[in-house]
Amino acid sequence: MARLISILDNDFYKFTMQYAVIKLFPRAKAKYQFINRGKHQFPAGFAQKLKEAIVELGKLRLTKEEKTFFADNCPYIDPTYFDFLQGYQYDPEEVTIKQDGTDLSVTVEGYWYRTILWEVPIMSLICELYYEVTGQHRFADEKVVQIVEDKMQKYDKLDITIADFGTRRRHSFKVHDLVIRTLKNHQSPTFIGTSNVYLAMKYQTKPIGTHAHEWFMFHAAKYGYKMANLLGLENWANVYRGDLGIALSDTYTTEAFFQQFDKKLSKLFDGVRHDSGDAIEFAQKTINHYKNKGIDPLSKTIIFSDGLDYAKVEKITNFCKGKIGTSFGIGTDFTNDVGLERMNIVIKMFAALPDEGEWTPVIKLSDEAMKHTGDPQEIEMAIRYLQLDEHA
Repeated sequence: MARLISILDNDFYKFTMQYAVIKLFPRAKAKYQFINRGKHQFPAGFAQKLKEAIVELGKLRLTKEEKTFFADNCPYIDPTYFDFLQGYQYDPEEVTIKQDGTDLSVTVEGYWYRTILWEVPIMSLICELYYEVTGQHRFADEKVVQIVEDKMQKYDKLDITIADFGTRRRHSFKVHDLVIRTLKNHQSPTFIGTSNVYLAMKYQTKPIGTHAHEWFMFHAAKYGYKMANLLGLENWANVYRGDLGIALSDTYTTEAFFQQFDKKLSKLFDGVRHDSGDAIEFAQKTINHYKNKGIDPLSKTIIFSDGLDYAKVEKITNFCKGKIGTSFGIGTDFTNDVGLERMNIVIKMFAALPDEGEWTPVIKLSDEAMKHTGDPQEIEMAIRYLQLDEHA
């Protein structure tokens, strides 16, 4: 059955955020919940199998080889963090799993610096287990490899750089491993790394990522919606001092982000990441923003990561060429293009408890209203507070 073999089988930005949380918010707590966007129906007994896989996660430990690789590739992180990670272990008691008919419920609760690592492995386990217990058969390995090769030959012609961002909704670890091996063996400058730290180590490529929506969601709980992006980026810069300089833009819509992305931050950060809404519109807004700040857009980069495939990448590349730098994070189109329906699931923080005070509901306002997450009343309040008329 599905299981993880390494504590580093997780997205890089989970570890970089964990380090920042330990430094800045060691007493904060968080709650997460599973959201079944695709309305997938889980067969009887699924919750029990997932619980068993979660218990197995609690047995993982960072190895000496993994610690050395991670530390060597992240000189901007204090050595004390890697000592902490060496002693870290998943605590299954932090995870509650229930099943009612075909509906699956998963929640996580505990100190934020601990629970922050759960999201990605739980999602990848849910996906892999779902395909296993429903008896769905994927393409043969040879066809998976050929699909990746065919895509890379097309991407090479666009003269771009791409990374794998596909851990969360991959078909399985075996497919993910096969994909990264194929990308690494492809021998072109197009592929630059993966968000998966374990596979980056195994195939000696670069671990890639910065921060996720939850970083700003927590800042909203602590400082309010109007200060969430500004203080989230200020705190990130204070921890990383110029490294890991790609800012996520859409936690409270791009409109709100650019209002807080002042000239100092615009110069300090290397670029921004697009994760929802129309990519071309976002690119033009970003170009205009930099020009209005007196910054050459060609000195900056947009990382595109929203449900990409070749057609989208080609369209974005053609628009941005000669206007602003680009790179692409491709997820399930690499790690779950195996002849089966791809799962549409997420796990999001839904409440935070800062250093003091009470549990506060947290939300995400995507550039696509259907991707908003959190309490509906809180969403409505935030939209009014941020004066986001087009999202009302």
